[in-house]
Amino acid sequence: MLMRTDPFRELDRLTRQFLGTPGTWSSPSAMPMDAYREGDHYVMALDLPGVTPEAIEIDVERNMLTVKAERRPSVKADDVQMELSERPLGVFSRQLMLADTLDTERITADYEAGVLTLRIPIAERAKPRKISIGGDVGRKQIDS
Repeated sequence: MLMRTDPFRELDRLTRQFLGTPGTWSSPSAMPMDAYREGDHYVMALDLPGVTPEAIEIDVERNMLTVKAERRPSVKADDVQMELSERPLGVFSRQLMLADTLDTERITADYEAGVLTLRIPIAERAKPRKISIGGDVGRKQIDS
């Protein structure tokens, strides 16, 4: 139902994690995701803890789904000294090629507890259906 578009994304993520480099709008970091089919819907759950809903962009162009989000540092007072900073900051992005069997016109999005959940219905044309047989199905007798 979907295809990853960048085979080097995981290598880039590991490099950023090792070097502690935040993502930027021109070179965003990847966001973790689960994808599965649930009944007549394809569901994607993307982890975005600490991101406000206003900082999330979801776009669909043809069959390309793009999710971008930005996590900014929390505002600190002048007398605060950071002792440990492990939570990644910056821009996160995920771009997925969706199959033609999905209805991109009816995508819904919910954001709860730091998880963005996208639900994409399976297109009617992709669902199994019965085909009726038309015409005269009766038997004819052949006279000799």
